[in-house]
Amino acid sequence: MGEIDEAISDAVEKAQGSRLNTLVAAFVALSATFMALCNVKDGNIVQAMAQAQASGVDAWAYYQAKGTKANLAVAAREQVELLSDVTVNPTPAVRALFDKRIAEYREQEKKYEHEKETIKQQAEGFQQQYEALNVHDDQFDMAEALLSVAIALFGVTALTRKRWLLFVGLAFAGFGMVLGLAGFIGWSLHPAWLARLLG
Repeated sequence: MGEIDEAISDAVEKAQGSRLNTLVAAFVALSATFMALCNVKDGNIVQAMAQAQASGVDAWAYYQAKGTKANLAVAAREQVELLSDVTVNPTPAVRALFDKRIAEYREQEKKYEHEKETIKQQAEGFQQQYEALNVHDDQFDMAEALLSVAIALFGVTALTRKRWLLFVGLAFAGFGMVLGLAGFIGWSLHPAWLARLLG
């Protein structure tokens, strides 16, 4: 924030006595203020992204643990079935015990497979949440970059007094503000070429 305050102060000092510089100072102040708001919102989004990513990692680990339990249940059932097959003339009580254990392991297999599917959906939901937040993170990052360029161009305009630079700076600022507003409002505006350029 110190750089922004310094840029505003410099622009205001140079603005005294010139209509062009007065406009430049106003645009610098507006751009810097909006950029600061974008920065705060972007910080909150980054925290939400970290939380979604951590929750996704936890969910996938839980999914793998359920898969391991399902595999153990399958292995145990197969062992009991094999033992049942090789046992010579089992008594009805022993046969009933084999059948009971086999049924229990089959139930466990079904339970773990069902739980895995639920956990998988949760994990994919966290991934989708992360990706949606990432779009808005990119929007704020692009807005901040464009507004920074605009502020630099406004500074050069104040020094050189070239009006055309003011318009170039306004174009950068306008595009940056549109992207920032898209991030605040939740629009899906996401220039991929700019995201790749800044990424």
